Amino acid sequence: MKTISFQSDDIRLYNEDCLKILKKIDDESVSLVVTSPPYCMGKEYENIKDDIKSFSSLNEKVLRESIRILKKGGSLCWQVGFHIKDSVSIPLDIIIYNIIQKINENLEPDSQMLLRNRIIWTFGHGLNAEKRLSGRYETILWCTKGKEYTFNLDMIRVPQKYPGKKYYRGKKAGQFSGNPLGKNPSDVWEIPNVKANHVEKTDHPCQFPIVIPQRLIRALTNENDVVVDPFFGSGTTAVACVMEKRKFIGCELKKEYVAIAEERIAKAIEGTIEYRPDVPVIEPDLTQKVAQKPEDFKW
Repeated sequence: MKTISFQSDDIRLYNEDCLKILKKIDDESVSLVVTSPPYCMGKEYENIKDDIKSFSSLNEKVLRESIRILKKGGSLCWQVGFHIKDSVSIPLDIIIYNIIQKINENLEPDSQMLLRNRIIWTFGHGLNAEKRLSGRYETILWCTKGKEYTFNLDMIRVPQKYPGKKYYRGKKAGQFSGNPLGKNPSDVWEIPNVKANHVEKTDHPCQFPIVIPQRLIRALTNENDVVVDPFFGSGTTAVACVMEKRKFIGCELKKEYVAIAEERIAKAIEGTIEYRPDVPVIEPDLTQKVAQKPEDFKW
């Protein structure tokens, strides 16, 4: 099994087809598989002939291997959006969910994949559509292998909107009603996507922000657990693993993206990686002219 140049005790990158690598990973040896597969939208890293049929075929093969290598209690997180052609949208998470249910038919009850959340990742900026509403969200299907699973809620709590709120009746009247560590972030995550001016932007055309895998890694694994990303792209999941002290195995076919990942991982190890922290989205400053409505727009 040939690796590319970047390899350590904790990080292994493969410039190989992910199916070749996944098949060589031991059964039930991984705590989390998290990835975002190609959507068959004609991106530079995709085969122009790919379509929904080829998307389904590839993902079924990769999902079967991913589920096999997951420990009982481990998690699978598949982040997808929409396949769009001629202004017609196909929600890819539905296809993925149906594939998982098909795989479940041949698994023992304690090894079946159970959907815990359909997480909505929403972002405020993106391409503006002309013949349909502009797309501003994608989804993450979070499934666990079996009924018992790792979930470290305290690791991903977010600031409360009303931290001073108190119970007004009952035995706890007068006590603060919120958790001092923050609130559950819910299944709707507002996180800016990586566009031109984003501090994390590289030459990869479809890069997702570090805080997405970082939040999943914090919640669903413990230190030194193994995380796998079958389509690591610019190495975002690997960077998050370095930051959170997890081990990583990942695959990527394009050498230029592997080079980007190597550079980002090296910076993460050095502690010099630039990234947008997991903090609430800042509201526009209405005193700035760019945030004010022009006279021509008023009606």
